[in-house]
Amino acid sequence: MIYPQLETWFVVGSQHLYGPKTLQQVAANAEQIVAGLNAAGTLPARLVIKPTVTDSDGILALCRQANNDPRCAGLVTWMHTFSPARMWIAGLMALQKPFMQLHTQFNVEVPWAGMDMNFMNLHQTAHGGREYGFIGARLRKAHAVVAGHWQDGRVQQRLADWMRVAAAVHDSRELKVARFGDNMREVAVTEGDKVEAQMRFGYAVNGWSLGELATAVDSVADSAVDALLDEYAASYTLTDAVRPGGAQRRGLRDAARIELGLKGFLQAGGFKAFTTTFENLHGLKQLPGLAVQRLMQQGYGFGAEGDWKTAALLRAAKVMGAGLPGGASFMEDYTYDLTPGQELVIGAHMLEVCPSIAAEPRPVLDVQPLSIGKKEDPARLLFSARPGPAIHSTLIDLGNRFRLISHELDVVPPPHELPRLPTARAVYRPLPDLFTGTEAWIHAGGAHHTVFSQNVGVEQWRTLAEMFDIEFVHIGAHTRVPQLKQELRWNESAYR
Repeated sequence: MIYPQLETWFVVGSQHLYGPKTLQQVAANAEQIVAGLNAAGTLPARLVIKPTVTDSDGILALCRQANNDPRCAGLVTWMHTFSPARMWIAGLMALQKPFMQLHTQFNVEVPWAGMDMNFMNLHQTAHGGREYGFIGARLRKAHAVVAGHWQDGRVQQRLADWMRVAAAVHDSRELKVARFGDNMREVAVTEGDKVEAQMRFGYAVNGWSLGELATAVDSVADSAVDALLDEYAASYTLTDAVRPGGAQRRGLRDAARIELGLKGFLQAGGFKAFTTTFENLHGLKQLPGLAVQRLMQQGYGFGAEGDWKTAALLRAAKVMGAGLPGGASFMEDYTYDLTPGQELVIGAHMLEVCPSIAAEPRPVLDVQPLSIGKKEDPARLLFSARPGPAIHSTLIDLGNRFRLISHELDVVPPPHELPRLPTARAVYRPLPDLFTGTEAWIHAGGAHHTVFSQNVGVEQWRTLAEMFDIEFVHIGAHTRVPQLKQELRWNESAYR
């Protein structure tokens, strides 16, 4: 995954006013903080100390270095002393990487009985951070602020969460999305302005013919297919139909060949996200279902029916949640159970739900008919999502701006068996309830495709929107439709 190749720079601001002895102590304290944060084991990527900055030229040079360093995902800034904020103007205006302000202090307690002006001059975060915060506001530079002692586990967790979002932004700016086929015909919400998206998010979306993918699939060696079938048997519970000698064994073999061809195509082109559409499967024997499920679990972003925005957004979720318990998947609100007082959503898709969210350790692997796509019966993994909190997120293009919507959910075990449902699924209660949450989602223009995440929090989605400077709408336990409609009207004015 991406984190071993990334760094986050720790930048300390001060000034020459305090003399060399104080600056030496500032640097020593900063080194101790960075060593302690790295040793805590919470941060996903390495925190790298940089020399203390004390003037405008030094700050500008460091920000330019950060822009040009492919390892640097962002800056964590700390004002140990008072750092006059005009020194930061040129640097922050030039900075193209995310940054955050860690408003901390080296010591936990002050030495009440022995506190003198030397101590006060050294430990000036309380007002130095406010001076620095003003220039961020004055420049309209979106950034996070985390206040608290650096040894506090809550502060370390918030820093880790921010670093994960910064890594997703870093990844997005280098992301290539392969679009096999076009958008599903006549569908509106999955379309969008790819040029504006590349300007805003950095990722490039380009189309590739099914013929090229089919050629890659056809060229896969039989020995590679055999090895992958062995991997399936070791990882999943195979039905009788797909075991050796079963009636659908050939269909599983075809699915394995598609997986290997698709993955090889993506690797060769440097793609980390992709889309398919069941309306364009020329040259493939079946709709890629199993292949998509397994590639999502390996960290690829995906969007069905040509939905490139969801594919890129899922890749961001995969980066933010890498290594954490839970998972993230392409998802769709498919149907409702409207039993009074027990209203539920059954989320699924035709085939493409990621097993990273599975409650079962060994999902069932089967080949069953699919009444759409006009191809042979496709292979798929069958499971239910693990219970607990989750979030639906979607990115929509409103013409004059992008809007990211995140909706909190409570996932529950299916209340009844689903012996005839041939797809993976998640059963959940939208917050605050199905009707309020759904009305809010529809008023906000939320898409029918979503990124379902169990290991990325709503504040991380909010921070992602802030880093990209796009609109964010949060639907949760406290949402009320009249207030949300008013928020949307205010947002419309703000972004006009």
